[in-house]
Amino acid sequence: MHNIQDLIELALKEDIGPSDITTDNLVDPEIKGIGVIIAKENLVIAGLDVARQVFMHFDSDIVYKPGFADGDTIERGGTILEVKGKLHALLKGERTALNFLQRLSGIATNVRSYVDKLEKNNVRLVDTRKTTPGLRFLEKYAVRVGGAYNHRMGLYDGVMIKDNHIASCGGITASVERIRDKVSHLVKVEVEVSNMDEVKEAIEAGADVIMLDNMKLQQIKKAMALIGGRAIVEVSGGVTKDNIVQLADTGVDLISVGAFTHSARCVDISMQIKSDK
Repeated sequence: MHNIQDLIELALKEDIGPSDITTDNLVDPEIKGIGVIIAKENLVIAGLDVARQVFMHFDSDIVYKPGFADGDTIERGGTILEVKGKLHALLKGERTALNFLQRLSGIATNVRSYVDKLEKNNVRLVDTRKTTPGLRFLEKYAVRVGGAYNHRMGLYDGVMIKDNHIASCGGITASVERIRDKVSHLVKVEVEVSNMDEVKEAIEAGADVIMLDNMKLQQIKKAMALIGGRAIVEVSGGVTKDNIVQLADTGVDLISVGAFTHSARCVDISMQIKSDK
């Protein structure tokens, strides 16, 4: 798995390639300046430390002054941060730093808009694996910054028996029995279901978590009554800001929202250079 430095180096190589032919031929490498990063819309900021590390890749002596912390709401026109150092570092790192900030803040802002709908409800909102390849751990970090929680990070840290697993193994019962025989007793087993017959089978098979996939509201209410507290219940599929309160009011434990990441747009952020005098 990538760490932050790996991702930064990959992004910079993609952007700069062998050289920044504009900056290298226009700007004295010893001249210093100040970069001021501005919010051009209301947003929830995320990724400040990633941006810092981008600039430090070029100049380890930069002075980095964030005006906020990750998770803070910033109004349009607000100064997100100032970074002081060699102009070479500021100009070469500008686009990559902004790309990280815009993407992660976009996710955090999107998530917060869902979380704010449920101020009086204890349901836990969680993300999915529908993330940008290579950026999952950063995007899931942004989900937490926005106020929601992470589901499993990948295929390695949680058992989720989905429809294609069930089809491959010959049913829910067979799937649960087989996985129980293979994994530690400490690992919870989640089963995806799409109708009431599957709900009943998942209960009888002893699933720890039952995911109600793309069920209508009335079906969810019936499933909740049938499960009767014998398993953790997750709702997934078709979740929007318009129906999330109704879904939460059914009493489910978890609502997973793929749109947290796959439908988040990048927020509008820019950087202005000032003379260091």
